[in-house]
Amino acid sequence: MKKLTSLLLCLMLLLSVCTGALAADGTFQGEGAGKGGMITVEVTVENGEIAAINVLSHGETPGFADALGTVSAAMIAANQVDVDGVTGATLSSNGIKAAVTAALAAAGITPDQLTAKEVAEAASDRESAYTADVIVIGAGGAGLSAAITAAENGASVILVEKMSNVGGNTLISGGEMAAPGSWMQEKEGIVDDVETFYNDVLKGGDNEGDPALIRVLAENALDGALWLRDDVNVTFEDYMLFFGGHSIKRSLVPLNASGVELIQKLNAKAEAAGAVIHKNTAATKLEMTNGRVNTVKATFNGQEITYTANKGVILATGGFGSNIEMRKQYNPKMDEKILSTNSVGSTGDGIVMAQELGAQVVDMQHIQTYPTCDVETGALLYVGDVRLEGRSILVNLEGKRFVEELERRDVISFAVTEQTGGVSYMFWDEASMQASGVAASHQQEYDDLIRRGKLVKADTMEEACAFFGINADELKATVERYNQYAADGKDLEFNKRGTLTAFGEGPYYIMVSTPAIHHCMGGLKINTDAQVITTEGAVIPGLFAAGEVTGDIHGTNRLGSDAIADIIVYGRIAGANAAAGK
Repeated sequence: MKKLTSLLLCLMLLLSVCTGALAADGTFQGEGAGKGGMITVEVTVENGEIAAINVLSHGETPGFADALGTVSAAMIAANQVDVDGVTGATLSSNGIKAAVTAALAAAGITPDQLTAKEVAEAASDRESAYTADVIVIGAGGAGLSAAITAAENGASVILVEKMSNVGGNTLISGGEMAAPGSWMQEKEGIVDDVETFYNDVLKGGDNEGDPALIRVLAENALDGALWLRDDVNVTFEDYMLFFGGHSIKRSLVPLNASGVELIQKLNAKAEAAGAVIHKNTAATKLEMTNGRVNTVKATFNGQEITYTANKGVILATGGFGSNIEMRKQYNPKMDEKILSTNSVGSTGDGIVMAQELGAQVVDMQHIQTYPTCDVETGALLYVGDVRLEGRSILVNLEGKRFVEELERRDVISFAVTEQTGGVSYMFWDEASMQASGVAASHQQEYDDLIRRGKLVKADTMEEACAFFGINADELKATVERYNQYAADGKDLEFNKRGTLTAFGEGPYYIMVSTPAIHHCMGGLKINTDAQVITTEGAVIPGLFAAGEVTGDIHGTNRLGSDAIADIIVYGRIAGANAAAGK
């Protein structure tokens, strides 16, 4: 009898282990790492099913934060954690899934114990055909600028965006914009002009950029910045940055040093101007009628849609930094071993579609890396902007400087790859941290880097060096030499540009980083009217392009903050000329 009772108890216990988790109703919390730091959720479980997901806190930026609600709704509907993420917001999508998984674990449930629900396919809310004066493909900074300008010139406009959110690479950039003769330069007493900017861009690309295109960029950059400030209502910070390769400080900084400010304001302006945005819609083909581009074929949720342009089509699809095969096609060195800062939408679609119509491509082999990126994800490290303030140095594992910190991106990146482990270590002090404001502007990133052990804050140099295994004696000697250079006003090792500021008391900071693919200088050949040019040198009627989808402006290398100037200047030109039916 005792044996029978014991057996029954064992069976009951086993059954409870197998099924009890599914009966653990209640509300449970969990955390997961997103793009902007930790995501904290509260998950309600009823009858072994996900009944509700409440996001308590997160550090995701607008655009990426939208993914949290989208993925949460999908998990509730399917009663599954393994649902499709939001295209272009992979890290945010994975973060909310990880947080929900952790909350379920607190309830004693593993994702594979959830019983999947059948989810009815949503009905399409799209027609099969649309017509507008101007069709813009790509709703990043260039596309939105083009759409606004075309609409304000009297054209009806539809933007076709393959991602679930607008913004492209602009959204995840720092949003800084080079502009000669700006209000901030006047405030700081810096003398600058169009000719100096023109020469910097030309020289920065090893004189391989098209002088005519660069001239238009230089002559219109300030007007573009004023347009952003006064018409689009972009808020700029009350300071500038000194990007490597420029001969002078001229880079304006948007609110919070983030492209989010640009995209939010451009998007609002585009909608106010009457532009219609179709998201999750991938353009696949361009067609011509009577010798003019007037048709865009696209797909939405498996449905084919035809867009007809009465006056013109604008390609603003960005570069191909996230297309590994395309990178290797033009530059075999840029293979899968190199991480990328780019949006996953940067796959070169616009270039390929235009090539099918005979478009010419230029400079495709010139693919730029950004020197200070996350060693795990390839993401831009905005905390690293302390370097652009001239308030840090780059050292190797041996504790020695190896490059001018304000050199061109390609020069710094190559130098980093030659160091031990292919990484650099950025060093700065507390005074530099406070003066740069990077911790306040990018608190979530700072906290995440600390949590993952990619950034250390320590009271002494020895302690900071020990964290990464850096030679402390050499670093101390390096800092002493640098401080002497600051006192003398001359960097005898690397002739660093800008003001030399000596390092003082701790705490001290060291951040590890590595180069990652950042910008494709190559793309479609255009003229100064932003019209796409064929391999024969002729204009393709009705087809315009702006932004990173184009080439021949930056030559072999793009200087920092010139991309925003480029997308605004040529986006506006493309929009105006398309609206005019040029």
